[in-house]
Amino acid sequence: MYLNNISRPVKVFFSLLPSTFYLLPYQLTPAGFYNNPSNMGTLEIEVKFFLPDMDTVRDRLQQAGVESHGRFFEHNTCFENAARDLHRNESLLRLRKDNKTTLTYKTKPAIHDADFKVFEELEVAVSDHATMLNILQALGFHRTQVYEKYRETFSMGATELCMDSMPFGNFLEIEGEKDSIRRLAQQMGMQWPRRILYNYRAMFDVIKQQLDLPFNDITFDNFHGVDMDLDDLMPRFEAG
Repeated sequence: MYLNNISRPVKVFFSLLPSTFYLLPYQLTPAGFYNNPSNMGTLEIEVKFFLPDMDTVRDRLQQAGVESHGRFFEHNTCFENAARDLHRNESLLRLRKDNKTTLTYKTKPAIHDADFKVFEELEVAVSDHATMLNILQALGFHRTQVYEKYRETFSMGATELCMDSMPFGNFLEIEGEKDSIRRLAQQMGMQWPRRILYNYRAMFDVIKQQLDLPFNDITFDNFHGVDMDLDDLMPRFEAG
C-alpha cells in the first residue's frame, strides 16, 4: 500500500478513512496520493501571545513597514470518526471558511518541542465548502466542534503574524522559522516566557471547566454575556 516511504501524517490520515474512500475519482487512491511529493506533510511552527492591547501591536507592525493582508471572519468546523482516532492520535481534521475554504489535517510530530508549538500539517484549498462538508460526513466523519474568530494577517518575509480575536480574548500568533519567531516576538514587545503553546480549542477546554460553561462551540454568540477575566487564567497557559 505504498506506506513505507511516506510521512507519518499522511499514513495516519489515510488510516482514518474507510475503504470506500479509495473508490473516489480523480486519483484519490494511495498510489495517486502517496507518489506526489507535494502531498507530504510540512512542519507548522508557531507560538502565540495574549494581547490585552491589540492597537499597540498593530502600531508596531505598521512602524516596521508590515502591510496587512486583510481581516476576515473565520468559521472552523472540526471532525472526528466514530472510533475517535483523531483524538487518540492528537490530530485535527478541520474545514475552515473565511474568504476561501481550506481543509486541514494536523498531527503531532514524533519529537516533542518544549519551546514551540509544532505540528505536521497537510492542507488543501477547497472550491465548495458545503460539498466538502457533505463528503467528510459521507466518509464517516462527524462534526465535533465549531470555533470562530476574526483574523488579521501580516507577513514579514517567510514569517506570518496573525492578530486573532477569539470569543474569549485577543492573541498574536507568529508562525515561521524558530529564529524568526523569537526575533519578531521581541520586536513586537512580547515576553518570551509568556508565550502560549496551547491551541485555541485546548485553551477553551480549560476555560470551560473553570467557568462551568454549558456549551461546546467557541462562538461569539455563546460567549455573549459571559463574565470572565482571562488575565487570571493566563499563568495556566504560558509556557514559562
